[in-house]
Amino acid sequence: MVTQASTGTAEETLGLIRTLARELHPARRGLENTTLDSSLERDFGLDSLARAELLLRLERSFGIRLSESLLTSAETPRDLLRALLAGPSGVAGLSSAILDEPSAPAEPAPERTRTLLEVLDWHVQRHPERRHILYYPGDGEPEELSFGELARRAGAVAAGLKNLGVGSGQAVGLILPTSLDYFAAFFGVQLAGAIPVPLYPPARLSQIEDHLRRQAGILETSQATVLVTFPEVLPLARLLRAQLPGLKKVVTVSEVSAPGEVSAAVRQEDIAFLQFTSGSTGNPKGVTLTHANLLANLRSIGKAVDIGGEDVVVSWLPLYHDMGLIGSWMGSLYFGIPLILMSPLSFLARPSRWLWAIHRHRGTLSPAPNFAYELCVGKVEDAEIDGLDLSSWRYALNGAEPVSPEAMRRFTERYTRHGFNPKAMAPVYGLAECSLAVAFTPVGRGPVLDTVDRETFQKTGEALPAPEGLRFVSCGFPVPDHEIRIVDGAGKEMGERREGRLELRGPSATSGYYRNPEATKKLIRNGWLDSGDRAYIAGGEVYITGRVKDIIIRAGRNLYPHELEEAVGEIPSIRKGCVAVFGSPDPQSGTERVVVLAETRERNEPELDRLRREIQDVAVALLGTPADDVVLAPPQTVPKTSSGKIRRAASRDLYERGRLAQGRTAVWLQLLHLATSGARKRLGDLLHAGWFWLVFVLATPPVWIALAVTPGLPRRRRFARFVARSLATLTGTPMKAEGLENLAGPGARIVAVNHGSYLDAFVLTALLTPDLGFVVKSELAKTVFSRLPLERLGAVFVERFDAGQGAEESRKVAEAVRSGESLVIFPEGTFTRIPGLRPFRMGTFVVAAQTGAPVVPVAIRGARSKLRGSEWFPRSGGVELSVLPPVRPDGEDWAAAVRLRDAVRGQVLAACGEPDLS
Repeated sequence: MVTQASTGTAEETLGLIRTLARELHPARRGLENTTLDSSLERDFGLDSLARAELLLRLERSFGIRLSESLLTSAETPRDLLRALLAGPSGVAGLSSAILDEPSAPAEPAPERTRTLLEVLDWHVQRHPERRHILYYPGDGEPEELSFGELARRAGAVAAGLKNLGVGSGQAVGLILPTSLDYFAAFFGVQLAGAIPVPLYPPARLSQIEDHLRRQAGILETSQATVLVTFPEVLPLARLLRAQLPGLKKVVTVSEVSAPGEVSAAVRQEDIAFLQFTSGSTGNPKGVTLTHANLLANLRSIGKAVDIGGEDVVVSWLPLYHDMGLIGSWMGSLYFGIPLILMSPLSFLARPSRWLWAIHRHRGTLSPAPNFAYELCVGKVEDAEIDGLDLSSWRYALNGAEPVSPEAMRRFTERYTRHGFNPKAMAPVYGLAECSLAVAFTPVGRGPVLDTVDRETFQKTGEALPAPEGLRFVSCGFPVPDHEIRIVDGAGKEMGERREGRLELRGPSATSGYYRNPEATKKLIRNGWLDSGDRAYIAGGEVYITGRVKDIIIRAGRNLYPHELEEAVGEIPSIRKGCVAVFGSPDPQSGTERVVVLAETRERNEPELDRLRREIQDVAVALLGTPADDVVLAPPQTVPKTSSGKIRRAASRDLYERGRLAQGRTAVWLQLLHLATSGARKRLGDLLHAGWFWLVFVLATPPVWIALAVTPGLPRRRRFARFVARSLATLTGTPMKAEGLENLAGPGARIVAVNHGSYLDAFVLTALLTPDLGFVVKSELAKTVFSRLPLERLGAVFVERFDAGQGAEESRKVAEAVRSGESLVIFPEGTFTRIPGLRPFRMGTFVVAAQTGAPVVPVAIRGARSKLRGSEWFPRSGGVELSVLPPVRPDGEDWAAAVRLRDAVRGQVLAACGEPDLS
């Protein structure tokens, strides 16, 4: 029965929806003809974010609280009307009160644990009742899961899987929303000896059929025998069995759970789960991640972030993605710290819930992609965050690709007055092929932006610092025990501030793609994993510039799409986050056309012309060139991954196959210009390296003879300095030093230098005063070729210069210092290709304490990038030297030597621009 009240509510509801649609799309026609049965998406143009805004307006207008499930279930205004007439949910949401957490500090699993199952068992044995997860299920009351309860529920799932005949090494698909059942299912599969394959659940129940068809390829690739899902998906999911003969059973968690005990033998080299990549630049592939890979990554994260027993993780990230699954859940599991969890839907419906969860539980660690920080600026009203305190949040991981400087600035500016520490913002970089973490911003440092000359960078790939130009965000340093390098198209490592392809290696790196040897062969070359990203390194920090396949090469210039996409998305009537910029080969010009694909709901031709003109104006302003083609397409045209990233390669494919509204027919790929420009660059690098060694080879014999016959040590050292400076000029190696005045003064002194390259001694000889001798390893005295010049320059040969293991060597060095000889020593003892400052050996500082000689810290920057350890291919680039104020010992005993070492190393660490490897 229709009442007058319900009729009024219907009219007001429809009016609110039309008003929002007009605000979002001013030129949209036909809204006056919409009805209660019109489609919210097709007829009103309301996407997920717009629906969230609509729910907030409906709640304010009618003074009630609606369930966030309407975001996925409501398809028409009538669905919303029914919810309004049914009355409020009666749930107030997260309280602003601070909730006390367990007082005892958390305990991390020990290094000896080899699998995730051993980690869980370790916690169960020590504190089974301790809270592991506190989950907020949307509008409901929070649910708690202890370590012991997780083990019990996982055991029941494992027993049920065994009853279904699941064997060791078989894959089991998981299509589950965020819930406590998810964790029981994941560990249950592992306890059964099988391999979990997380898949993302459907965004809206009305799209289940299409969604399951897309997941069928993953289930087929993994050869899953069982699919574990939730009741709403179950009926249609069972229809997949007709398409997938290998899929024997589709069940829910409650259906598969059974009494019994299962104890499968799981080793560290066994696959822990398959992480299917999102497919940003191609078809999804299953990354094989072993227990050893995951634990290595978690331990590296712990060191990089300095995770301690008082930390609390807050997350709304989806559990089918590495950032939420590994970073938030497995990280909290390993370190035994509480995980406060909510669903992605809860965050999308009310972003302030994320912030209040951090406030209420005194969260210290919370990751999110870039858009989340933007959403908290644009979609949270001041009244929602009255009394909010974010002062506990010490590390705000921003893992979007790319990280937007403006989004970070806006978030920081707004929430600083709510206690947020600007230095807590931490851009990070990772990828599924390395489990998760690759590079992290140092704790407490805050984000660092690098502005480079646009023209030079686009033409040559050299990131020259400039007051204005392209801006890139540092993602920090490689996480401990992992290496990063930048290579050119031929796989040759590039120097400092030179852009190229980012490669990595370390214990977290995958061994390849599951049952895909061809893709694995392309992924791993000579032990290095190809990230698929382009980047450069400056001061040891990693700056991501874009995906390899996304860069547009036009007339010899590299154009980066993300900047133009962001700017076009700001144009009114263009759907923000729904813009793809890509290059399409042009057979006539032999280069690439710049294509802008942007979604809009506009259909009026004059308005479309205006939008095209505005887009071209933005393109010229940012790129210095107009776009060759601007395609304005209806909503849902731009392909995206499951995590919302723009799929530029897929957009290009649609464009070239004529599948877009204004697209063209496909054209043949022309890469002649790219190939020739790459060949020119490789030739230039080879010529530089060849000339470098030719100069050294030709100079070595006459220099050797000159040192042998020149009388007087001071004269020989001045000659060596002249030769080193001349070689630097001839080989195109710019060098500069600052702080040389710190070497002045009477008496002997010890110069302590970081060690990163075979070039270090050459650089120091060229730049430091010529009254210094070197402490060198005794191996160099075994041949006359190296022994004679070093002896003639007054070098002191030692076997191993470390206190307690080389007493005779220490005595030898101490005697030289007491006799008035000033010496250069590398207290690290050796170097590796990995950037970073190694621990200092004590021998240098014991001698300084015994003799009373001051120690002058010296930091070398750039030598490691020019000539890396284990390689003999020099790259272009300069070297800088910082001579720091001397540090005098404050005593003669061992404790004084330790204090001296720490003080000197601290100065060198601050000045060398590399991470701390101690």
